[in-house]
Order: sequence, then C-alpha cells, then structure tokens
Amino acid sequence: MVTDRRLLTRLTVRGALRVPEITVYFWVIKALSTAFGESTSDYLVHVMNPVLAVGLGFVFFVGALVLQFSVRRYVAWTYWLAVVMVGVFGTMAADVLHVGFGVPYPASTILYAVLLAAVFIIWGRTEKTLSIHSIDTPRREIFYWLAVVVTFAMGTALGDMAAVTAHLGYLASGLLFAAVIAIPAIGFWLLRWNAVFSFWFAYVATRPLGASFADWVGKPRSVGGLGVGDGPVVLVLAIAIFCLVAFLAVTRRDVQGATAPNVPGRGVPPDAGARVPAMGYSRRYQGASAGQYPRADDRTMEYRRPRADDRTMDYHGPRADDRAMDYRRPRRDVPAGEQPSFRPDIER
Repeated sequence: MVTDRRLLTRLTVRGALRVPEITVYFWVIKALSTAFGESTSDYLVHVMNPVLAVGLGFVFFVGALVLQFSVRRYVAWTYWLAVVMVGVFGTMAADVLHVGFGVPYPASTILYAVLLAAVFIIWGRTEKTLSIHSIDTPRREIFYWLAVVVTFAMGTALGDMAAVTAHLGYLASGLLFAAVIAIPAIGFWLLRWNAVFSFWFAYVATRPLGASFADWVGKPRSVGGLGVGDGPVVLVLAIAIFCLVAFLAVTRRDVQGATAPNVPGRGVPPDAGARVPAMGYSRRYQGASAGQYPRADDRTMEYRRPRADDRTMDYHGPRADDRAMDYRRPRRDVPAGEQPSFRPDIER
C-alpha cells in the first residue's frame, strides 16, 4: 500500500492541474481533433485491413495515455496528443459496434450514454466533484479520460445517427449540432447554468459537430459530401492542430493558474504562501469547485497582493515623491538638532 501511494505521488505534483484552461483555443482544438479522429478512422479502414487499423489505433491510443500520465503536470503537446488519439480510437470503437456487430446507431448511442452516466456517477461519488479545475491526481485523471473516451464514442454514434439514420446528411447534421452546442453556451453566460454541467454538455456536442463537417468535406458527392477525400482532410487538420498546439506550448496561454485545494493533507503549491499571505480569508472565484482558492490570473482578486501600479499600496515602502514621508530620512535644509521626529499620526 505504501509503495502504491509513493508511485501515485511521483506521477503528479500535488496541486498541479493536469488539463488546460478552458479558452477559445481549447474549443477550437477540441473541434479540430474530433474532425481529425473521424477522417483518420475512415481513411485508415479503407487503406488497410480494418482489424489492423483498429489494432494500430488502440496501440497509439494506449501509448498516448501512457505518455500523458508520465508527465507530472499539464503539458500542451502530451495532452492534445492523447486527445487526438482518443478521437481516432473512440471513432473506431463506435464504428466497430455498427459495422462489425450490426448494432444500430440509436442503440449504440443509448449504450454509450448509459456508460457516460455511469462514469459521471462513480466519478462524482468518489471525488465529490466533476470539475476539470480539480484534475490534480492520477485517480481523477483516470476518471477524466474515461469520460473523454466515452464522449467521443457517443458523439460518433450520435452524429452518424443524425446524418445516416435520420437522413439529415452531413451538412445539415453539422448545422444541427452547431445549434446544439450553442445551448450550453447561452445557458452558462445568460442563464447562469452550472459550469460543470455546461462544460460537459458542450464537450459531448463538439464530437458530432466536428465529425459531421469533416464527413461533409471529405465524403464523395454521391453521399452528400464535397468529395475532397479523407486523406487531404486528415493532412490539413493535422497541420492546423500542430500549429495551434505548438503556439500554446510556447506561449502557455492555456496553463491554469496554480491552485491550492483547501483539503487537509492535499498540500499547497510551494510559493502559495508568499503570493497569497491571506489565503485563508480570500473568497473562491466564480465557478470554482469547493475547496479551491482563487486563481492567480483572476483580475478581480488583485487585493490579495499589492499591484505595482497601485499608489494606494505604497505602505510597502516610502515613495520618493512623497514629501509627507520625509520624516523617514534627514532633511538637508534643517539643522541636525532640529530634525523632525517620527509621528505615527502624520497625515499623508
């Protein structure tokens, strides 16, 4: 037991989050990765034996997750490589049920929806939160990736059900899911919906959204596509994802601010006390899960530390242009025996 705990401790840094901040970059790359997974899966099963394609997809999927768990905090390229591989394998998993075993898309959609609900229920009861702002331990990350895999599989089945079973076609399906993904966005921003619910709602909807547009561009005109081909679509999407992830890896714009869970025994970042001396009295930022402290990049929380441009905070040191503070040093125009004494009640 002790050895297991030490192993889990080495896999992560306490308080270091292992997923990116939710920004516009996150949603763009997420949508591109879903489209990439759809096109890559369709391309591979047509250029090689489908069984071999699924086997390779599984191997690369496992390898990407092993690489992701080998780093101790969020790293852009390992995280998004795992997401891309989940997209490829998740698509294959959904297609295998339909093509290999003849399971109808509505049935596979319901099956994956039940599995996703089970993951969320177990995750919530075990960790008491589904917030991605709390993914700072290996166990929580395992739940996170389980949810991601199932959302990809369910989204694939849902998109194919809309396009094929409901005969909407790829373009109409893409437009439909574009409207669907707007629901949690409007609910969160205007109706104050729960942040965790809104996130996972949108996360599931991005899968059929990206896949539908990828199929629309890549599939032949005879089935309602533009006829570009899956190969060119895969190449363009791979270049776009690579450029965006490289940008994030260099700029670190999607790295979440260090948080300090307010849970006994969970620890705090080494520099938290220096930056946030009154941490115990600060309020949580909006949308944070219970037990988290304010984020370092939250501009509404700047009272926690003095700002360099805030003149009201100059108690940290005398200002050179403040004549009322001359009692701190001898005045050259006053004889030595007549120097003013310190007056604590001096008015500034």
